[in-house]
Amino acid sequence: MYPSPQRNEADAVLEGSSKYAQYAVEDQKPKILYLTVKRGMDFVFALFGLVLLSPLFLIISILIKLEDPKGSVFFYQTRVGKNERPFRMYKFRSMVSNAEELLDKLLEQNEINGAMFKMREDPRITKIGKFIRKTSIDELPQLWNVVRGEMSLVGPRPALPREVMQYSSYDKLRLKVSPGCTGLWQVSGRNNLSFHEMLALDLEYIERRGIWLDMKVMFRTVKVMIFPNSAY
Repeated sequence: MYPSPQRNEADAVLEGSSKYAQYAVEDQKPKILYLTVKRGMDFVFALFGLVLLSPLFLIISILIKLEDPKGSVFFYQTRVGKNERPFRMYKFRSMVSNAEELLDKLLEQNEINGAMFKMREDPRITKIGKFIRKTSIDELPQLWNVVRGEMSLVGPRPALPREVMQYSSYDKLRLKVSPGCTGLWQVSGRNNLSFHEMLALDLEYIERRGIWLDMKVMFRTVKVMIFPNSAY
């Protein structure tokens, strides 16, 4: 199910997952300097990105409205942030207006193992939605969440409340840091990864996090946006 070129990094992480047992009961020492610099970078880069990408935002907004004049341009959803604090996350709307109402009928067709829902041929996705999801453009409004301090540019995927309800205490370790617009999971296979592989990558990031790793993930994310991987 998982293409080997994209599983290499995830497999390597999983092989070393036993070292997280100690991490599960002992919090890492606070990285005060790193967190201060990271927050500064997040704010400046996100604000700059919103200004720089405003023409693209306008074009995408027009295309979304042309396909579905009655629907909204933006979609917001409650997600679970750092230390399980809920927040409102923004995205470009890539699905039909009643997508959440249709979800219950599709849950049995979930193609991702674990506390997530993904479906390759999701009938709720619009035509423009397929494009902006494939290129991750639908995620760009999350830059506003970064400016507000609810998210970071790099971090674990922001979880849904219904997903967190299924988490074990071990799974909740990924909620110890601010969720990110992108992360190791997104540049290491994304939808081709199982929940447990994504969790392992999130914990790997939390343990290794630093400015250099954040920059590396951001550069790889730009590459993925230009040459889309397995997003759907």
